[in-house]
Amino acid sequence: MKIATLILAGTSALAIIGSTAWAQEARTGTITVIDRLNNTVAIKQTQSGTTGANTGGAAEEFKVQNGASLETVHAGDKVTFSTTDKDGVKVITTLQKQ
Repeated sequence: MKIATLILAGTSALAIIGSTAWAQEARTGTITVIDRLNNTVAIKQTQSGTTGANTGGAAEEFKVQNGASLETVHAGDKVTFSTTDKDGVKVITTLQKQ
């Protein structure tokens, strides 16, 4: 029984670490809307690959963490950003204009 518990705990730890690393992966996109009053931004992510690259998805709205400044970017700018999930809300941790 102890071995099964230990294996389950190890598997859970690896799953959590893996999902955190994936959440911090840098992504690219184009800013569509900036709301400086509410500290949010909408970004349409760049499609990877060539199949369906012109169709693109809808823009996603993100809350911006204090460290990522909205003063240096404008709607239409291409950006690189990293996100994390805090209490079910997608939060941008880094935001850089390309």
